[in-house]
Amino acid sequence: MFSTNVGNLDRTIRIVLGALLVLGALLGYGLWMWIGVIPLITGLMKTCPIYSLLGMSTCPRKQG
Repeated sequence: MFSTNVGNLDRTIRIVLGALLVLGALLGYGLWMWIGVIPLITGLMKTCPIYSLLGMSTCPRKQG
């Protein structure tokens, strides 16, 4: 499947932002806030399909 391409800082931001958006949706602030599911899932899985398509990664490079 997809390889890990989301670094620690990127992952933390995705999880926090996604959780806040989903919480907002659950509290009734708008259906659009369910978009938070996407960064939440990509953060938890440590992979972003769009990064894969673009050949990007925020993970630190392995030396050696």
